This record gives sequence, structure tokens and C-alpha cells, in this order.
Amino acid sequence: MGLDTMKIILKGRKISKGKGEGYALVTNQAISFLAGVDPDRGVIIDKNHELKNKSIINKVLVFPQGKGSTAGSWIIMRLAENKTAPVAMINVETEPIVAAGSILAGIPLVDKLDKDPTEIIQTGDLVIVDADKGIVEVIKRG
Repeated sequence: MGLDTMKIILKGRKISKGKGEGYALVTNQAISFLAGVDPDRGVIIDKNHELKNKSIINKVLVFPQGKGSTAGSWIIMRLAENKTAPVAMINVETEPIVAAGSILAGIPLVDKLDKDPTEIIQTGDLVIVDADKGIVEVIKRG
């Protein structure tokens, strides 16, 4: 790491196994996968969401929790099938819809980190998620 980068290590709880690395896309708003994400394009489509029209493809998606219908798990699975899914997800606290979808889709997911990820991680930070160990590395560029 150069002088203009800083690494932060966060520890949390594994929800869905695996490892993923990519640039963060961060929101303080909950995400409804059923009504809020287009699984064919991998884009947030909720007209009231701050991430409207943003791509989640190959991103580390950081959000407080999911919301909405249990069919959201199916949308997460479709994202993975369509190769339009995030490489990993980080929640403040995961609820069952996002947990089930991530496990079935094979998307690494962690939550209950020792610091609020929506405050520590910024959109564009490079993030490495090792869900198996419950460790998130955040590389911030100066």
C-alpha cells in the first residue's frame, strides 16, 4: 500500500460463505430486491432509492438490511444466475430474505461488524470480504 492508502479491518458474522472483492456501493437505505432491483440488468430501479439507476454488478453492496417480500430471495438468486449480482454483500443486520437469497445464490454475506459498515465504508473503496472468517478489509484511497 502506498502512502495515500489506508487499510481498515472489520470483523463480523458470516451469513453466507465465500470470498468476494470489488469496489463498494454504499447506501444508508434498506433495499427491497423484489421491487427495487432489476435482476436482468443488475441495477437499482426503486424510484425512491438514493442508488436509483446504479449498477450492483461486481460491486460489494453495503446496506443496512433488506426489506419487503420473501420473493426478494428469488431475485437475489436470479441476479447470480444472470451474472448481474454483487460479488459480496455487507449488512448492518441481515434479515431472513437477504440471508436466504445470498446463501442459495452463493453470494458472500457478512453482518454485525464491529463498526457500522455504512459509516466506515464509502462508495468506491476497495473492499475484500472473507465471509468464511467474518473479516472485511477496506482499502481507502487518499
